[in-house]
Amino acid sequence: MATHNDTGNWGEKQATAFLKQKGYEIVEKNYRNRHLEIDLIIRKDKMLIFVEVKTRSGTGFGMPEQFVNAAKARLVMKAAEQYIYDHDWHFDVRFDIVSILIQQNGKSNTLHIEDAFCK
Repeated sequence: MATHNDTGNWGEKQATAFLKQKGYEIVEKNYRNRHLEIDLIIRKDKMLIFVEVKTRSGTGFGMPEQFVNAAKARLVMKAAEQYIYDHDWHFDVRFDIVSILIQQNGKSNTLHIEDAFCK
């Protein structure tokens, strides 16, 4: 991967393919509301799921999912609140993380963490 943005874009494409394979419908990619962003919005039945994708090429600073801190979670939830309002969504919602770790051999490990923002 050449740059940080290239790695992130590659990871989002991998996450999209991974989630489609698991039976999720991709509703929107890179939803933006002012300065807020949600990487993926997906759906399964009557559940709308807001997904933060984190891709890293090493674990020197921790696993990819550890980079979704409380501040980032609050920003995603704030953007989701606006999306829900704008689209008049009246069913369940969930917040997930897709963590992608690129190994030195070029392969990757993908982890889908459901209800990631729950404590």
